[in-house]
Amino acid sequence: MNESPRASDPLSAIFSPDWQQAAHAGLSEQASQELSRALEWSLPRYAREPAIADGEGWAEHAAGVVTVLAGLQVDGHTRMAALLAYAVDDHEINPHHSNKDAVTVQFGAEVARLVHGYRALIRLGQVTRDASDASAGSGAQAEMLRKMLLAMAADLRIVLMRLASRLQTLRWHAQRKVPLPEALGRETLELYAPLANRLGIWQIKWEMEDLAFRFLEPARYKEIAGLLEEKRVEREAFIADAIARVRQALENAGISAEVTGRPKHIYSIWNKMRNRRLDFADLYDLRALRIIVDDIRTCYTVLGLVHHLWTPVPNEFDDYISRPKPNGYRSLHTVVYDHDGRPFEVQIRTREMHQFAEFGMAAHWRYKEAGAKGGQVSADSEYDRKLSWIRQLLAWKADVQVDDQLGQTALNSLSDNIYVLTPQARVIELPPGATPVDFAYQVHTDLGHRCRGARVDGVMVPLNTRLVTGQTVEIIAAKSGGPSRDWLNPQLGYLASQRSRAKVRAWFNAIDIQERIAQGQAMLEKELQRLGKTATNLELLAQQLGFACTEDLYVALAKDEFSLRQVAAAFEAPPEDAAPDLSALTRDSRPESAVHAGKSGVLVVGVDSLLTQLAKCCRPAPPDLISGFVTRGRGVSIHRCDCKSFRELAKREPERVIDVAWGDTRDAVYPVDIVVLANDRHGLLRDISEVFARQRINVIGVNTQSRQAIARMVFTAEVGNGDHLARALAGIREVPGVLEADRR
Repeated sequence: MNESPRASDPLSAIFSPDWQQAAHAGLSEQASQELSRALEWSLPRYAREPAIADGEGWAEHAAGVVTVLAGLQVDGHTRMAALLAYAVDDHEINPHHSNKDAVTVQFGAEVARLVHGYRALIRLGQVTRDASDASAGSGAQAEMLRKMLLAMAADLRIVLMRLASRLQTLRWHAQRKVPLPEALGRETLELYAPLANRLGIWQIKWEMEDLAFRFLEPARYKEIAGLLEEKRVEREAFIADAIARVRQALENAGISAEVTGRPKHIYSIWNKMRNRRLDFADLYDLRALRIIVDDIRTCYTVLGLVHHLWTPVPNEFDDYISRPKPNGYRSLHTVVYDHDGRPFEVQIRTREMHQFAEFGMAAHWRYKEAGAKGGQVSADSEYDRKLSWIRQLLAWKADVQVDDQLGQTALNSLSDNIYVLTPQARVIELPPGATPVDFAYQVHTDLGHRCRGARVDGVMVPLNTRLVTGQTVEIIAAKSGGPSRDWLNPQLGYLASQRSRAKVRAWFNAIDIQERIAQGQAMLEKELQRLGKTATNLELLAQQLGFACTEDLYVALAKDEFSLRQVAAAFEAPPEDAAPDLSALTRDSRPESAVHAGKSGVLVVGVDSLLTQLAKCCRPAPPDLISGFVTRGRGVSIHRCDCKSFRELAKREPERVIDVAWGDTRDAVYPVDIVVLANDRHGLLRDISEVFARQRINVIGVNTQSRQAIARMVFTAEVGNGDHLARALAGIREVPGVLEADRR
């Protein structure tokens, strides 16, 4: 459709001669001509585009982005890509077929790559804003999103375009006085401003923070702005006078130096007031000087001159030259009183130190974001060292030529890991070559076990599909079940993460142990039938043979590590240390006992038919709160949640803890230890045993001791549930002479 002259009028105002002059600033004649050609190609497309959702037109937004990028002195191709990105429709974009991609055909592969990457970041931002997962806004997730932004950008210029786009959005809302959506403001402060900060692009960082703060906290913004304005003329006059005095002193001393004031930004002021709980009047660095000299010796000479001009504030001097911060930052910081007794800050450093502070590992974010001690948390992380190097590539000045191959190598190093999204826009970091199965195990072990299918960006894919940064992954899981042994076959490519492989192996190891226990149990029962000893207490037999529990005996039999002949030999001689008086009180476990039947009545969440055993250290019974611990060789050991031994195990090996719950326990009984303290007397044991008889409680073990006329007795009794145990304890406490009766 032909455009009328009136339709082009708004575009003429947007892409005015003044705008074109600013957009072409610093470009060579050839680059300037290419930018003009891109503008000419874009104009008819912008003429038919509607306004975007918040009221800012695509053309106006693109023009603003190009202006910001020109201020950063980026190359012509980046400015062209920013101009073209909003002019093309989705049907004109085909990054996989260059002959069908409009931008590639018209302007070449490099510009097209920038356009495609930039539009991908725009889509990522939309996905994360639309997400409902609260964790996506957490500090850790914001940091993951920053990494994801960099990993998605094959060229760092794409990230610069995204930052410029967000800054233009903020400027438009501020200029038109249109309210900014809170989500955009929060995202700016949590994601884009810290990213600009880490990349060393200070002018974008400060402006983003101030504009976002202006919309999110308008009352506080106006308050601080008003306080600054009240003192602006006075402050500027003081800085000018202080600079003049320092320059005169340096000139008299024959020292060459650069002396400047240091601007303060409203968001930075508010942040310091909030974090340090200071009033506006207590901020001594609202007025600050920075002096840059040639060498270290001159730094200390200048420090002496400053202290001669003004009186230093006690305990406010930091020598980061002789004692650098942990991140390597070096400078002299001092606070002095002016002639009216008000403090202000002076920083003194060499040009080399200033360059390192601006571009090296001691960049501003180090000692601002990591705390007052100076970046001790992450000063040596691999990711941050890469960013420190890449930050230097941003010095795109007219007289600096960036080595494309060197820059691309550094940028590619950011892509060591991949970053994908859950359907709720939570970022998951995975190793290179990761698959949907790796993703499922990274989200939750149980989800990995039950993984049966996956959708990537809404499309069903095989489980061994390799994921790439920026994709959204949804796992299709069964209600129960476990992993496939094929997943452990490296040739099939289901798993790239060692962590995922370990979890799959642990699952199958537990299953193998269960099978060995079943095999050993069948062998033992067959041998006992042959010996005519089927009523034998298996737990006591295992202990008599030197095993901690019956499961250990079963495994040893199945592995041929213990002979059935040794089992038969145990019945040839009577047991040692027989106690006739106590044996009369104890009986074998009942058939419905969890110990006797080998069934605990416990369900392991997410796993079918997994072997479980009740821990003897705490002897859990319904309705105790319980947790499971995967043992080596004995399946899952079930403990009470308040068990001291379990807490120590969980602390030492948390990855072996699994969720469990009581299943159907209606007919089962469970052994519990009951500790009784009583005044020792004749007939005490008989009276307590009568309580167990009345309650129809089977006692399978008794241990008694008597010291200084106080008897301590431990009964191992089989109870069905908590109510059954409570009635037994109440009955024992009524026995004459009993002082205490409680479960151990």
